[in-house]
Amino acid sequence: MSGKPVLHYFNIQGRMESIRWLLAAAGVEFEENLLMGQEDLEKLRNDGLLMFQQVPMVEMDGMKMVQSRAILNYIATKYNLYGKDMKERLLIDMYTEGMADLFELFIKLMSSPTEQRDAAKSLIKDRAKNRFFPAFEKVLKSHGQDYLVGNKLSKADILLTELLYMVEEFDASLLTSFTLLQALKTRVSNLPNVKKFLQPGSQRKPYSTKIY
Repeated sequence: MSGKPVLHYFNIQGRMESIRWLLAAAGVEFEENLLMGQEDLEKLRNDGLLMFQQVPMVEMDGMKMVQSRAILNYIATKYNLYGKDMKERLLIDMYTEGMADLFELFIKLMSSPTEQRDAAKSLIKDRAKNRFFPAFEKVLKSHGQDYLVGNKLSKADILLTELLYMVEEFDASLLTSFTLLQALKTRVSNLPNVKKFLQPGSQRKPYSTKIY
């Protein structure tokens, strides 16, 4: 075994994509065990590797970690992407939980019946433009710093950048009036590790195959 983290998930973005983003931004090389179907998932279950019988699962540091937010918190702590103290960690958690609410709307969209998708899309547009993006824009404006918390790259910046790419691919016009968010997206995207992850041929999964 190479010693690299091994990510067990399907060949889609889904709930593993944020973990891919965070590892890549931290400069951590990882391997993937891509599940091709239900049989591969059942094998992991039958081998007793999934605590709650579901993926994502990450093998790392001698552990088989499940639950995506717990995994993200572990990675952020290990690679110093989780603030310098309890107050900064609270802010990072507040911001990432807000992002998670918007991510969940995308999950709901993907699982919605066809006749309900227009309403689900409208809800995403409304919440992104009128609730979540104004809040993050206000945070950046309030302190005038490069990053959301402590003027240092954190889990919150990386996951927000991932979300901005998702929303941009969904409807680019939603970002038009949020100049500070656009600047953050550019700033994080130009970091060498992230820039590499955004290149064709990386382990980043395309939006077009996103399934929840």
